[in-house]
Amino acid sequence: MRWSSNSSTCHFLSHIALLAALLVTACGRSETPPAMAPATAPATSVATDDIRSFTGNWTTTGSRTFMDLGPGHQASIFELRGSMLLSGKQRVNPGFQSQAIGFTDTTTGMQAHSVWTDEHGDKVFSEWSGEGIGPGQLIEGKFTGGTGRYAGISGEYSFKWQRLGAIEGEDLAGRVVGLKGWARLGSPGTVAPTNAGGQK
Repeated sequence: MRWSSNSSTCHFLSHIALLAALLVTACGRSETPPAMAPATAPATSVATDDIRSFTGNWTTTGSRTFMDLGPGHQASIFELRGSMLLSGKQRVNPGFQSQAIGFTDTTTGMQAHSVWTDEHGDKVFSEWSGEGIGPGQLIEGKFTGGTGRYAGISGEYSFKWQRLGAIEGEDLAGRVVGLKGWARLGSPGTVAPTNAGGQK
C-alpha cells in the first residue's frame, strides 16, 4: 500500500503542531513555590526576681579613736563587730557575724565598710554612709557583693543605733534597732528599688 505524499505531510505537520502546543503549555505553567513554615518566636527565659526582705538586730562591741581638727571639728576611726540576727521568711540567712570599719568626720559624715560572715564562712560585703555613728543617727548600707552563695548579691538596708557608748577608754558597746532591708541573690546588674526598706 502506498502512502501519498500529501497524507505523510499532513501527519508530520499535525505532530509538529501537537508538540509545539505541549511546549507552550509547559513553558507557560508557573511553578508554585513551596509553602514556608511559619516563623517561630525564639524561646526566652523569664528571669524571676528573688527579692528577700528582712529585719534584724545587731549587738556590737568595738573601739573608736578620735582626733581633734579644730574648734567644732573632729574625726574618728572605728571598728565594730558582733552577732547579727535576721528575721523574716525571706531572710538571706538566720544570722551572721558582722564586722565594720570606718571613718567619721563631723563636717563630711561617715563612710564605712562591713562584712557579714555566715556559719559556712560565706561573706556578704556592704558599704555604709550617714552622718555619724551616734545614737539615733540613720545609717544606710548597700550590698556590693559576696562570696559563695552570696556572690553577686545586691540590695540595701538601714538601721539606727539604740545606744553606742564607751565602756572603758576607747572601747565601745552598742545595739542596733530598726535594721531592715532587702537583698537580691545573684543579680548584680539589676536596677535596685529606691528605698532600703523594700521595693517601691
